[in-house]
Amino acid sequence: MMEKHWLAISPIDGRYAAKCEALSGYFSEYAFMKYRIRVEVEYLLCLLPLLEGKAADENMKQSLQKIYIEFDEKGMQRIKEIEKTTNHDVKAVEYYIKDCLKSLQITVNTEWVHFGLTSQDINNTCVPLMLKDYNEKIFIPKLEYLLHTIRFQAQDWRNIPMLARTHGQPASPTSLGKEWMVFHERLQVQLHTLKGIDFKAKFGGATGNFNAHFAAFPAINWPLFADKFISSFGLKRSVFTTQIEHYDELAAYFDCLKRINVICLDFCKDVWQYISMEYFRQKLKKGEIGSSAMPHKINPIDFENAEGNLGLSNALLMHFGEKLPISRLQRDLSDSTVLRNMGVPLAHQFISIENIITGLNKLIVNKEAIEADLQSNPMVIAEAIQTILRSKGIEGAYEMLKSITRTGESVSLNEIREFITGISGLDEATRKKLLELDPLTYTGTFPEF
Repeated sequence: MMEKHWLAISPIDGRYAAKCEALSGYFSEYAFMKYRIRVEVEYLLCLLPLLEGKAADENMKQSLQKIYIEFDEKGMQRIKEIEKTTNHDVKAVEYYIKDCLKSLQITVNTEWVHFGLTSQDINNTCVPLMLKDYNEKIFIPKLEYLLHTIRFQAQDWRNIPMLARTHGQPASPTSLGKEWMVFHERLQVQLHTLKGIDFKAKFGGATGNFNAHFAAFPAINWPLFADKFISSFGLKRSVFTTQIEHYDELAAYFDCLKRINVICLDFCKDVWQYISMEYFRQKLKKGEIGSSAMPHKINPIDFENAEGNLGLSNALLMHFGEKLPISRLQRDLSDSTVLRNMGVPLAHQFISIENIITGLNKLIVNKEAIEADLQSNPMVIAEAIQTILRSKGIEGAYEMLKSITRTGESVSLNEIREFITGISGLDEATRKKLLELDPLTYTGTFPEF
């Protein structure tokens, strides 16, 4: 029998399905239905004391909540059968819940289900709730694990001097660990931003004014009721809306994810380059083949795969951030298909981060290659020499160093030291300090990490 995943159009549901399986609980059609049922059931529970004067007892509450807690494939099939007639998925959910109430023999007015609501009251509560749950339970822990991996390696490699390259040319030495901390700090800032983004819901009836609610029960403070209901999910309610949430906070969330992707992309390119320069070797995986023609190859495939997936993710996230906050008048349907695809860029991002972590754990520092590169470029201490000379009042210090190091030909450490020995008017303590300069130890200073 043909394996189902072999027929998947998207690799996130085929080749990469195992890597992003955790996302199915938040962004699949099944998950969307389950979240809708959850919102509908909890809304019903909140309505009962308001409209019937009596809250559901604990047995009734548990029975109602089981409708979404125990929602399974059989329930999903039933909703889809109803939808064939309604051609409306939220209405199918409403009818499904009403059927459940009857089959469970729960004594409640079934007309309170979806009372006064439009579909977007449910959808625009589900979507931010799905994202919030994914963000807190899946994405942030994964990003924090990446940060932990980067920081652990940075601490381990703190004292490994490395030639820096600006414009691709040899520059003042740095520390391998410190360069890792550059990306740690950048990602940490975005993580902080991510944690501060509010997930906002729309809950206010057909066009945001509780028209039907107010018409049926004008004495009830429906905006206050909605605020409390939405806050029970850990969300915030947008007060003034059209038929849909304006998605500004969602756009901010997607934009933040996009910046995280950009930083990860920058990191992947740097690590790839370091591997190419032989600053790192990679751990062998038994049985793995790097090339169908060249048996010796160990390719940096994890970082390359991450790079491609990050690009795909950002292409969609950019569209989400630009499209979702725009809707004609009180609503059009163009947001619907976009939101149904929000798991796609998040899956590509998740695959990327997983691959970066895998790739980082394969790295083996090649200290010999790193030190050899430093020793081959002793002219990088020219910065220190001219700066110290200038601090001692030696005129034309920069130009003096330029004349011996910027010749287009290599210069040795001995030649630089001979130059230092020949500098006139220099006190011996300073001369000694200059002669002790070495590319391997000229790495500056930076905070502890």
